[in-house]
Amino acid sequence: MDKTTYFYPNKMLRMGNEILDLSTPAIMGILNVTPDSFYDGGNYAQIDAMLMQTERMLKQGADIIDIGGMSTRPGAAIVTVQEELNRVIPAIEAIKTHFPTAKLSVDTVHAIVAENAIAAGAGMINDVSAGNLDTAIIDIAISKSVPYVLMHMQGTPQNMQFAPSYQNVTIEVFDFLLHTTKTLEAKGLNQIIIDPGFGFGKTLAHNYSLAANLEQFKIIGKPILVGISRKSMICKLLKVNPEHALNGSTALHALLLLKGADILRVHDVKEAVEVREVVKALQAGL
Repeated sequence: MDKTTYFYPNKMLRMGNEILDLSTPAIMGILNVTPDSFYDGGNYAQIDAMLMQTERMLKQGADIIDIGGMSTRPGAAIVTVQEELNRVIPAIEAIKTHFPTAKLSVDTVHAIVAENAIAAGAGMINDVSAGNLDTAIIDIAISKSVPYVLMHMQGTPQNMQFAPSYQNVTIEVFDFLLHTTKTLEAKGLNQIIIDPGFGFGKTLAHNYSLAANLEQFKIIGKPILVGISRKSMICKLLKVNPEHALNGSTALHALLLLKGADILRVHDVKEAVEVREVVKALQAGL
């Protein structure tokens, strides 16, 4: 099978030697190997803890493990490439040693990190910057023939929540993702996943407008990834902290699946798998 072939019309993507089948929405488990992520920063900084959490998520039904070595919470600084490499590469190597068939994604804005992560065993690039912080990351995705998550962000993690502003958030995010998808395809990037970027340069109202109109993004013809797990759009609305935002996250996951989400990026794999099964049964009319 040609490694460069893009299968999304048949709901399939190639991640290295593995095939990701999106005929059923996929669950992407978050593994933050950072000291400062907004919900679980520092919990999985050691290899043993990383492996235990990875095993837990895989047993609960995670289809992908997304490994990140840099927090992108509001106000977070961009870490150095070397610091990110020191966090991410040992994690990927250890996970692939213990779970060789696990499908791994690297959450990074740096081309060098992406390149080394793929060499270590990652099969997907999840870039919150859409290539705007390091344009060479697009070249890595093309040359390595891996899926690339194209996300919308207004600003950078350091300043994105200062004063987000749109005339019409759904139209503007849609136009950005459509235009950028076409540009990247013209460059030879075939496996693109789009992400509206919930919480990345958006107010509470912006986030819920995007969620309410998610089905419109299906027009672009690419898989849709959503990342709302325990984020401020849940916490601010329900007046809870991230530790108490699971119920709201699960409710919104159900609605986003009904609106066409193909990948849920989550902290809580078991609950996401369960809500996927409920939505699947509902759609089948059981």
